[in-house]
Amino acid sequence: MHHRGRARGGSSACECGHHGGLRVTQEPLHKVCQTTTEALMGLKDGARVMVGGFGLCGNAEALIEEVATLGMKDLTLISNNAGNMGMGLTSWIRARIVRRIICTYVGTNEDVHKAMADGGIEVDVIPQGTFVERIRAAGAGIPAFYTPTGVGTVVADGKEVRTFDGREYVLERALFADFALIRAHESDSFGNLRFRRTARNFAPAMATAAAVTIVEADSVLPLGAIDPDDVHLPGIFVHRIVEVKTHHDPFEYKINRAL
Repeated sequence: MHHRGRARGGSSACECGHHGGLRVTQEPLHKVCQTTTEALMGLKDGARVMVGGFGLCGNAEALIEEVATLGMKDLTLISNNAGNMGMGLTSWIRARIVRRIICTYVGTNEDVHKAMADGGIEVDVIPQGTFVERIRAAGAGIPAFYTPTGVGTVVADGKEVRTFDGREYVLERALFADFALIRAHESDSFGNLRFRRTARNFAPAMATAAAVTIVEADSVLPLGAIDPDDVHLPGIFVHRIVEVKTHHDPFEYKINRAL
């Protein structure tokens, strides 16, 4: 059992109430979980899982690590990429728990390339703007939208294309998930979140598009400790919180500019 996360925003364990379906019945003030294992309760084979982060920036490191040890299979991973340099979500690829990846970039991820080559994984690469807009649409209750991105390319294969005001647009469907795993810098006990700079990336949009949103927070504070003007994502979109104080936060590349 994983015990990295410790809650200090409340004395009670989270009352998850979610054990495999998409219905969430937990009490709003009992969102703080004691461990990552507890926070991930209900995650099962075949689930669609969104994971925030841009490369290795803003990764929910402890939740990612915990999922890799759970021994499940056939996950659909929805993330900007799938780790890099052997870190982050690469652990899911190496554990062979992912059947399909929906992402915008595979680039230098040799683990993904190898898994694709041996037929162990399906990969859908889509334009990054379309990727985040499909997630945003899901969170906003919009089932589909038209965009000019990808018209005339393989991106439009098999999709409806319509002309508006003389320009062609391709129909893209909203992108939903069963779970979203995101990282925040600060959370209060209700799940009002403040992110840290670039680490915010796709996290707010993913939180609105998933049936269950699980937050790995650097710090969990008492309710009301975050000024309302500093709340980047309201707690209404957050179902579970686990505090993890220590992270690796690796840089993919370190660049020194000569002065």
